[in-house]
Amino acid sequence: MSFAHLLPPSWKTQVTAWLEEDTPSLDYGGFVVGEAEKTAFLLGKGKSPAILAGVPFVDEIFQQLSCRVEWHMQEGETFEPIKRVATVTGKARHLLLGERIALNLLARCSGIATKSRRFKDIARSNGYKGIIAGTRKTTPGFRLVEKYGMIVGGIDAHRHDLSSMIMLKDNHIWSCGSITNAISAARSVGGFSLLLDVEVRTEEEANEAIEAGADVVMLDNMEGENLLQTARRLRERWNGKRFLLETSGGIDEGNLRERAVNGAKSF
Repeated sequence: MSFAHLLPPSWKTQVTAWLEEDTPSLDYGGFVVGEAEKTAFLLGKGKSPAILAGVPFVDEIFQQLSCRVEWHMQEGETFEPIKRVATVTGKARHLLLGERIALNLLARCSGIATKSRRFKDIARSNGYKGIIAGTRKTTPGFRLVEKYGMIVGGIDAHRHDLSSMIMLKDNHIWSCGSITNAISAARSVGGFSLLLDVEVRTEEEANEAIEAGADVVMLDNMEGENLLQTARRLRERWNGKRFLLETSGGIDEGNLRERAVNGAKSF
């Protein structure tokens, strides 16, 4: 199986837009180097081992510039710097037109994949058996690449946009007057096929969300013993009712072991 098969039919237009953004008019550097056939080597650099991610995007960048890419490792594999990960052949000016876009793309996507894998490894070494999920706080216009990197890194990409899951946060709840009212309004239009995720700050709010029919309850910024005991009490009180507990907010490598508790099924 190839991660590239996840990409939607429209994704190649993004590559065209990147190329147009980087060379909107005249290519002065291209005039200098001309169109002699050249070979370039793509090196994986850095200070620590990394995961290769972003291969189909780099392929398409150079495909649109009539260059050829030969990869020397598989996407998702780990490499030790400095590693020759690919060889690119084509006309000199075309290689340079794609060089910076490809390097920026690959560094960003591989960095996210590497960080995702590291989070997963830390959580699993701590005995956590639940779902490690990404965030929707992605770079505008670059979400597809960043979500793709999360998946290559081995974590759940979470919802991709406002239409793929209903998430009710404090602003939605304040506008409706209560968690129950917000859930009722969302259910009236969301139908049965969309999961409903509700952000809560207290155990009382969590109980209201579960009673009102939330599929996922996000225990926002809870940690340590408070998170563990709140999750335990909710499970005991609502035993037999189907819902998922999620912890979110302020999670990093420094507090990951504290937040990755099996009472919460997702973080």
